[in-house]
Amino acid sequence: MMLKAILFDFDGTLADSKETFLSAYNELAQRHDYKKVTVEALDTLKSCSMRERCAMLGIPFHKIPFLVGEFSKRYQNSLTNIPLMVGVREMLGELSAAGYALAILSSNEEKNIRVFLKNHGLDCFSTVMCSKKLFAKDRLIRKYLKQNCLTPSQVVYIGDEERDILASRKSGIRVIWAAWGFDGIENVRKAGPDFIANHPEEVAPLVSEL
Repeated sequence: MMLKAILFDFDGTLADSKETFLSAYNELAQRHDYKKVTVEALDTLKSCSMRERCAMLGIPFHKIPFLVGEFSKRYQNSLTNIPLMVGVREMLGELSAAGYALAILSSNEEKNIRVFLKNHGLDCFSTVMCSKKLFAKDRLIRKYLKQNCLTPSQVVYIGDEERDILASRKSGIRVIWAAWGFDGIENVRKAGPDFIANHPEEVAPLVSEL
């Protein structure tokens, strides 16, 4: 069945929010006495699972949901400084011109994403769906499918993290791993993405073959 919609993760896939993430996290770490993260330490964290990262940083895993709101407030203060990932604008232009419905499914806040899209003059997304739960993207995917009367074979998800791949698998849709994002191949390989795009320019040709 023909592909009709392309779903995107936000941070690390569309938005180059690494520096903003680090700044917001380190403010949070200072307040709660967690271990701070340097740019150099990111390479180590990229190869770790979410639980392993929490253990390395001294963050109780069960407290993650309670920290999301606090993190988001700090994130909001830096929205105007967050750039698009290199090549993403051109990628979105190609996909939109090809007639695919484009949507963002993220654990970030919808208001943050819409401000970002407005700042960068992007109006190609028909839908922005969010959940404050870090591990609930499979629910968002199923909700999107139901609302748009689509079958899993008509949709593909593009994300940079292991949890994006696992959520897609759980929902029965294909997934493209965005290798330019946050998670490293060591962490993602075991999750088994269907396809790998090393750069945004590889996405449109890959999608046209699905």
